[in-house]
Amino acid sequence: MANKATLENGLRKKFLDMVSDMINTTLDTDAVAVSASELAIPCLDEENNEKWVVIKVSVPRGTRNGNGGYTPYDGYAAAEEYQEEQESKAQERAVKKAMKEAEKGKKKTEGE
Repeated sequence: MANKATLENGLRKKFLDMVSDMINTTLDTDAVAVSASELAIPCLDEENNEKWVVIKVSVPRGTRNGNGGYTPYDGYAAAEEYQEEQESKAQERAVKKAMKEAEKGKKKTEGE
């Protein structure tokens, strides 16, 4: 049986190859490997300046559990946490915007 690192490396390489093939076919450009886990893709911005997009593929093990092992990574839980974080940030921005608008209204009223 192969060790975990070998299995993870094989899985990462498989996905890097799939992403590279898709980019090369779909975008008619070359995705070039810049490390064992990253692809760089040349592209043009709106002003036709050459830019690079880098895509990283990783196979996370999870978090250390304190017993010499890992608590397995859960992509669904990570996605849920990310969504909650984004919603919280959006709420904070909305509150700050409302406070600024209220302050502007207060100053405008005081100035009259």
